[in-house]
Amino acid sequence: MSLPEKRIVELIKKHHVLTLVTSCDNLPWCAHCFYTYLENKNWLVFTSEEATKHVQDALANPEVAGGIVLETMNVGKIRGIQLRGIMRQPLEEEAGEVKMAYLKRFPFAVVMNIKSLWILEIQYIKMTDNRLGFGKKAIWEKGD
Repeated sequence: MSLPEKRIVELIKKHHVLTLVTSCDNLPWCAHCFYTYLENKNWLVFTSEEATKHVQDALANPEVAGGIVLETMNVGKIRGIQLRGIMRQPLEEEAGEVKMAYLKRFPFAVVMNIKSLWILEIQYIKMTDNRLGFGKKAIWEKGD
């Protein structure tokens, strides 16, 4: 499996909040989720209760989108990622690795009694990095 280039991975790893976008019955929705990144699999892992609107949407339509962005007022420093992928629960054999990775990044989550972890398998990434020139983009797409 091809993985995104180093500068994309570095931006994903530097941040921890994903704006997750779902759609069900042609109605979009967004939610903000703390995530950890499993670089070797190119997955974002986050927790969210099954009763939430975004999880219910993803259960009906697992194709989701998202954004990770550096907040800045300086146009020359704008960096961010737009992505698309498949949202799903971990398989039984993935559950231990996924939970350990999430708790390593967010140790305070131990007291939350995490019941519902989710994986976003990234399929496509567009990264904007204005430090390299206004509107400079890097594209990555999952290969077969």
